[in-house]
Amino acid sequence: MIRSALAQVRGRVQGVGFRYSALRTARSLGLRGWVRNEVDGSVTTRFEGPEADVEQYISWLKKGPSSSFVKDVMVTELNADGSLADFQITY
Repeated sequence: MIRSALAQVRGRVQGVGFRYSALRTARSLGLRGWVRNEVDGSVTTRFEGPEADVEQYISWLKKGPSSSFVKDVMVTELNADGSLADFQITY
């Protein structure tokens, strides 16, 4: 089953390589979607793929790379519509 979600990650998640680590992690799991920095200091990521891989990505988001400090992850479930391409960093 394909699962789709949007997550907002808060904490020390900008300037610490979070987006690039998220990109590598998502691609290694075969997810489609994107990740970007927000003006409020958070990181937003939209992703979809097999349910088990999405769960693994969400678990990774809650930890992030070793240089980050994740305070909170808010996940919003979405309808998978197949519109997402290969995982990428957006601006």
